[in-house]
Amino acid sequence: MPPYIKSVTFDCADALAVARFWAAALGGELDEDATSEKAYVEAPGWGGPALWFQRVPEPRTAKLRMHFDLRAPAGIEAEVTRLEELGATVVARHEGLVEMRDPEGHEFCVED
Repeated sequence: MPPYIKSVTFDCADALAVARFWAAALGGELDEDATSEKAYVEAPGWGGPALWFQRVPEPRTAKLRMHFDLRAPAGIEAEVTRLEELGATVVARHEGLVEMRDPEGHEFCVED
């Protein structure tokens, strides 16, 4: 049996703040023991790996070479607005795709 991806881990300055954003964005469950040092989000119904967030001392120095692409069933603009209210920012708009960043600058896209 081949291995599978159990979780995706994000390095951040404040694990709890970023985990709260992603839990709200994905409708996931934030672990009750989450702290600014480490936090875990289980995203029910997502069908993918869990999300881990861990505090690291060094700042990010370059663009990430991996990112999430989120499908927006209710439409891109409605989802972008909702994510902005949660603390995300828009980086660029393209036809059928909006590039965004979470509260600590991790890139992701929202698409149809």
